[in-house]
Amino acid sequence: MTTRDTDWDGVRLHVVTGKGGTGKTTVAAGLALALAHGGRKVLLMETEGRQGIARLFDRPPLPYKERKIAIGPGEADDGRDHGGDVYALAVDPEGALLDYLQMFYNMRSAGIALTRLGLVDFATTIAPGLSDVLVTGKATEAARRRRPGPPGGGYQYDAVVMDAPPTGRIGRFLNVTAEVSGLAKVGPVRTHADTVANVIKSPQTAVHFVSTLEEMPVQETLDGIAELRAIPGMQVGGIVINMARPAVLSPEELKAAPDMPAMAAALADAGLRDTGELAAALADELAEHARHVELQDRERAELEAAGQPVYELPMITEGVDLSGLHRLAAELRDQGAA
Repeated sequence: MTTRDTDWDGVRLHVVTGKGGTGKTTVAAGLALALAHGGRKVLLMETEGRQGIARLFDRPPLPYKERKIAIGPGEADDGRDHGGDVYALAVDPEGALLDYLQMFYNMRSAGIALTRLGLVDFATTIAPGLSDVLVTGKATEAARRRRPGPPGGGYQYDAVVMDAPPTGRIGRFLNVTAEVSGLAKVGPVRTHADTVANVIKSPQTAVHFVSTLEEMPVQETLDGIAELRAIPGMQVGGIVINMARPAVLSPEELKAAPDMPAMAAALADAGLRDTGELAAALADELAEHARHVELQDRERAELEAAGQPVYELPMITEGVDLSGLHRLAAELRDQGAA
């Protein structure tokens, strides 16, 4: 395993959240690939039933079963030129409950019968906190799971990446002890919730926020960070600025007034007509670009003021496929996120 330092040494469970439309699933997938370097084994979990991970990796819909979907990058600097493995799992409350009944009571068959009777849906509907405990419980179980064989044989996964619910729901989703306090003061459900909370509220877990450089996603990110900081033991992770558009001109060029006669002359030299109108349209585009750059800089400064590590990923205009995911993974590795 590589000894390369990252910002998140010791973190085994990476929770990725963000406002809808910021690309949190894409970032979670890129992070999983980045972590699966030099022979490491990573589990990428989806929690919302949208099958976004399957689409990103061009795979059939994921079942409730851990299966290999990709190979991570190799590591020349640690003597390993082969990549690790990325496994994926689409987790749902029903499947997680069956696992729970099997692990603690050896009652998977009874759980299947309850599912057919609709009692699982009924229970999670009247007690939505139970659903979150089951889903987060699966993530913490995978993060703590040991390899088969002699005791002390190491973890089955070097890291687990959870594509979690959006920022507006992340506090309730992760604060499982509080969510079940009204359901169970004692007993197996409460014990399970406390076990899950002990992992989530530990240095082994970090919650990363994905944002774009726009006002609403930035504000939701800052609100989400403040919410998690108010929960004792919760570790806020990094802020990933996604789909950032580079400035095509220098700050000095953006501030300078456009030389309209020179622009018109250049357009005429290119053989174009109506150069005055074209020059005016280009000047409007330049002003719009300058306003966009100013907005991005302002929002970036807001995120940096939160005091967490900030990583920036570029806009991939041709669409994100497996090659694009590897590009994002390389950016995250280069910036120290994995």
